[in-house]
Amino acid sequence: MEYSHQPVLLEEVTELLIGKPDGIYVDGTVGNGGHSQAIGEKITSEGRLICLDMDSEAVRISKERLSSLSKKLSLFKANYVELAEILKRLGIEKVDGIFLDLGLSSYQLEHSGRGFSFSRDEPLDMRMDSDNKLTAHEVINTFSSDHLERILREYGEEKWAKRIVKTVEEERKRKPIKSSLELANLVIKAIPVSHHPKAKHPATRTFQALRIAVNKELENLKTFLDMVPFLMNKGGRIAVLSYHSLEDRMIKQTMLDWEKQCTCPPDLPKCACGKVSLFKRLNKRGIRPKTQEIHMNPRARSATLRGAERV
Repeated sequence: MEYSHQPVLLEEVTELLIGKPDGIYVDGTVGNGGHSQAIGEKITSEGRLICLDMDSEAVRISKERLSSLSKKLSLFKANYVELAEILKRLGIEKVDGIFLDLGLSSYQLEHSGRGFSFSRDEPLDMRMDSDNKLTAHEVINTFSSDHLERILREYGEEKWAKRIVKTVEEERKRKPIKSSLELANLVIKAIPVSHHPKAKHPATRTFQALRIAVNKELENLKTFLDMVPFLMNKGGRIAVLSYHSLEDRMIKQTMLDWEKQCTCPPDLPKCACGKVSLFKRLNKRGIRPKTQEIHMNPRARSATLRGAERV
């Protein structure tokens, strides 16, 4: 492979996800293909694996990595919110398992050159899908101060948003902010040294917020979770890996809502009250990586895995 990659909570994901070895499974964020490879090896020759990713480089790399699964593999460059359309194209009504890994891949951080990392001097891009128009450069250099501050507060939960935006505004009046390292240094400058976090880079929340805004990550996740109940067979399972509290809260609350008793007539094609009573949570508390895994793969430290089964 072109780079090393350690899939997060690999054994826990396959154990949680695969309830029917000859079923149809979806990896909506194939990334480097690590989880997909494990899923593909766990399902039988009668099973099927459908992989999606909006990043064309991820699709290219995964196609090579998963070549041994070709007989049961279908791979698409697509956002996971397009899953219903993909399944319709394949003549599939419902599936037996869906997996999402909402984190950045090793490739995107270390080799994509799109400015995802605050420790690299790269163009401010942050698009997971290079076909999209909006970039982090446009957000940082053209969005109003109020809009920028709202992005940092809502998507980054950054308490120093006002100071960071003021520093950014002063800089962009002099010249455009072009690189990830340039932006990271501005954030470091804006946050008082005495308040720099000990366990992570001061720009972590700012970069998270920009990436979420550029890729519409929370909107896509909400759209997808709303459609999941209508794409799953009885006994089908969904497993989601998230890496920050905004995603995890949404996933946890959605799975709680799926468990609530619906009062709509059973013959309705879609629940009108928004409560689907056809799921049970597979883990009441999110599954976290063990100390040994975090030691081997520090990027796993913030991961939380949650699952639910259609019953």
